[in-house]
Amino acid sequence: MDTAPQPLPLTAPPPRRVEPGLYLVATPIGNLRDITLRALDVLAAADLVLAEDTRVTAKLLTAYGLKARLERCDDHASVRAADLAVERLREGQVVALVSDAGTPLVSDPGFVVARAVIAEGLPVHPIPGASSLLAALCIAGLPADRVLFAGFLPPKTTGRRAALEALRGPRQTLVFFESGPRLKDSLADMAAVLGPRPAAVARELTKLYEECVRGPLDVLATDPRLDAPKGEIVVVIGPGDVEQATEAQADAALAEALTRLPTGEAAAEVARTLGLNRKTLYRRALALQGR
Repeated sequence: MDTAPQPLPLTAPPPRRVEPGLYLVATPIGNLRDITLRALDVLAAADLVLAEDTRVTAKLLTAYGLKARLERCDDHASVRAADLAVERLREGQVVALVSDAGTPLVSDPGFVVARAVIAEGLPVHPIPGASSLLAALCIAGLPADRVLFAGFLPPKTTGRRAALEALRGPRQTLVFFESGPRLKDSLADMAAVLGPRPAAVARELTKLYEECVRGPLDVLATDPRLDAPKGEIVVVIGPGDVEQATEAQADAALAEALTRLPTGEAAAEVARTLGLNRKTLYRRALALQGR
């Protein structure tokens, strides 16, 4: 018996004309059916597609019967790609920017291009879609109301632990990208610096062998399933235990915030950061200012 899903009739609004501009187009992170209708509209209309790897993007375009002029836009070609994008946009063309998978500029090339186009006052549009960061965050089972995305950690233990020390604030969920060969060592350093926080390791998201392993960091660091897994990996680490800030810590935070913010905004920022009462901090800020 055939259990394959049947195509749904398209009842979405008809596509609108793609106006000239730079379009940051999210592409699938594994499952090609995760491309959006707007992404296909833009890629079909694009006069130029800037791609992290033209070979990878060519396969995506071929899968949907699309043809476009492709130019490389990796870390080594970003400046040239930026100049080319500005030139084409001034001519009134449509330029699309894609990475190999996921949302451009999220630990992928493209920032130089987007910044150059913005500096010239030319239009830039996001075409949202697949993102391994958000996909992993959704299935990790960890708080997602306050999240810090830290990308890739340094490759060596010394640099990695130093970077983790700077991220020890307990009131946020941390998200990292990591490679399979480095995962075991990274998890060990995370456990050593951050302690047994709840965490999840997601790999091969949207693909055939999609997997999410959850548990305390110290347990994950010794889990044989994570010794050297293949595929793209996202590590999500939950917040640590909240410790009540001391009066001295609150005063120090207020003093720093008051150097750049009005009294009320400084009190509100420190309240969010340290989990303290805003009104109490406001009165303390006034006292620090001698008011």
